[in-house]
Amino acid sequence: MAERRGECSWKRHISEQLKVRDRVQRQAFEEIVLQYNRLLEKSDLQTVLSERYQTDKYDVQRGHEASSGTDGRSDVLQQEMSQMRIKHQEELTELHKKRGELAQNVIELNNQIQQKDKEIQSNEAKMVEYQQQITTLEGDCRELRSCLQDLERANQTLKDEYDALQITFSALEEKLRKTTDDNQELVSRWMAEKAQEANKLNAENEKDTRRRQAKLQKELADAAKEPLPIEPDDDIEVLAEDVGKGAGETSPKRPLSRTPSKRTSQPPPGGLLDSISNIFGRRRPTNSFSSSPEHPEAPSGVCAEVRVPSTALHVFEAHDGEVNAVRFSPGSRLLATGGMDRKVKLWEVVAGRCEPKGALTGSNAGITSIEFDSAGSYLLAASNDFASRIWTVEDYRLRHTLTGHSGKVLSARFLLDNARIVSGSYDRTLKLWDLRSKVCMKTVFAGSSCNDIVCTEQCVMSGHFDKKVRFWDIRAESIVQELELFGRVTSLDLNHDRTELLTCSRDDLVKIIDLRTNAVRQTFSAPGFKCGADWTRVTFSPDGSYVAGGSADGALYIWSVVTGKVDRTLDRNHNSAINSVSWSPSGAFVASVEKGSRAILWSDM
Repeated sequence: MAERRGECSWKRHISEQLKVRDRVQRQAFEEIVLQYNRLLEKSDLQTVLSERYQTDKYDVQRGHEASSGTDGRSDVLQQEMSQMRIKHQEELTELHKKRGELAQNVIELNNQIQQKDKEIQSNEAKMVEYQQQITTLEGDCRELRSCLQDLERANQTLKDEYDALQITFSALEEKLRKTTDDNQELVSRWMAEKAQEANKLNAENEKDTRRRQAKLQKELADAAKEPLPIEPDDDIEVLAEDVGKGAGETSPKRPLSRTPSKRTSQPPPGGLLDSISNIFGRRRPTNSFSSSPEHPEAPSGVCAEVRVPSTALHVFEAHDGEVNAVRFSPGSRLLATGGMDRKVKLWEVVAGRCEPKGALTGSNAGITSIEFDSAGSYLLAASNDFASRIWTVEDYRLRHTLTGHSGKVLSARFLLDNARIVSGSYDRTLKLWDLRSKVCMKTVFAGSSCNDIVCTEQCVMSGHFDKKVRFWDIRAESIVQELELFGRVTSLDLNHDRTELLTCSRDDLVKIIDLRTNAVRQTFSAPGFKCGADWTRVTFSPDGSYVAGGSADGALYIWSVVTGKVDRTLDRNHNSAINSVSWSPSGAFVASVEKGSRAILWSDM
């Protein structure tokens, strides 16, 4: 049954297709067939008429022959024959004319048929092409549907994951909020407890001070009441007349005599000295400063006399590659240099030469700035690996690594308490770090890349890529004031009493800003001076009477603050642009480093 149904279905399909083709093709040729049928009918009619005319002609001829005797009748017949001939001739001409027209119509219709055949073939080819395109597009549609289903499944999966992550994020956010609240509460409680402890400690200190003062007063009163015993063996000077009065045997002219003591003199009571020291805020000197690792060198860097350099005492290769930073220790005994070889090197200044003492390692990129703490115990260095590091100078050990910036750190400085530092970065932020807790206390967005930093007790001054010097209040985390220069700020330095700020910028100008008025007080320039990089450092002399800076052509310029003019130009020893200059706190030496690997120690010796 299934085979019969299949056979009937394809037969029916063929029959329907033939009917459709017959209907389409018959409609195109129906007019031609109709005209052709008319032409055949007229042709048949012409044949019948021709045969009839031939018959009539033969009949007339026979009648004419039969009735040749009757002339009158033959004239009539001839006339009729002539009329019929004319009429037939006209009809024949008309038929020939119609035949020509129909033949022309047939030719035109044949041409149309040929054109239609060509159009049909072209349409059939297009239909085949379109059918292929339809097949291809159907395959593409199936693939796209499959991809769409896969994407919908993936999208649903991602949506489910997003919902799960959103729920997790909400839970973590709630947990963070609770943790923050708990932390704030703990900090508040801790601060309250610390305040209470501080108050108790202050009260106890006050009580102890009052007790010591009372004890001191009592000891002083007792000491004033008791007579001072003088033993004959003490190492003292005795006048002859006084002794004579005491013993009755000595002459008035007896000279001054000294007797050696047979026992060591006893020191005064420890409690009394301690009380006096506490009152005047002074402790007995010990040798802990020289032996403790926190004080590797005595603070002998007080400037007695500033020497304007004129001679290169020592030219040496400091690093493998570019040298970016240089700094003297507070005692002027050590010189630190930092370079692109990721090292900070320490040099001991001995007899006008820099002798290598050690290297501080641990940085993963080039060093950009160097700073000693006020005691010379620790060295702080900023580097291009987004971090700042602190080493102890005595044992060269890395103590702290402060990470958190998202760009290279271009400058880092100790605050005056040496327990906090400030770092400025290419990521346009400044960070305040607490070395006791080793955490970032504050982050301030400056709006521009920070090239250098200097600090006072409660103010941080930063120089930026957008040509501005910004003054920050550490306590308020806000900008106190901005001062715009004419070029990108590359360097900042403070004078010895922290009342003047020295700046260097890419417009090849060195300026002094009066911090009391926050205005530019003096501007230095020179025909050959050119700032060579965004991190070119200039410096004050220890007494603030001179300014030193290096140029892109390798020359070291010394300006006098009093005259505002170039005092000296040293241009014979550097082979490339000078990156940084440092003046020793003692005022005796100046050190400069360059984009090459060379460092130079200068003085007037």
